[in-house]
Amino acid sequence: MIKCHLSTIMGSHKMKIADVSRETGLNRSTITALYNEDAQRVDFDTIDKLCKLFSCTVPDLFEWVDES
Repeated sequence: MIKCHLSTIMGSHKMKIADVSRETGLNRSTITALYNEDAQRVDFDTIDKLCKLFSCTVPDLFEWVDES
């Protein structure tokens, strides 16, 4: 399973979904799906914009967790 740490990163930067949307130009529904870990897929452009905004790397944003 892939875990998304967007909610944790946003919390540490004290940002709301509207703030991230405004800063990145990403749709609020895209950010909300990642925030709630409901996203089924993510575009590379989305990952790029989030990593740039938060000055983080892909492993900071996503983590693979073994379900077994």
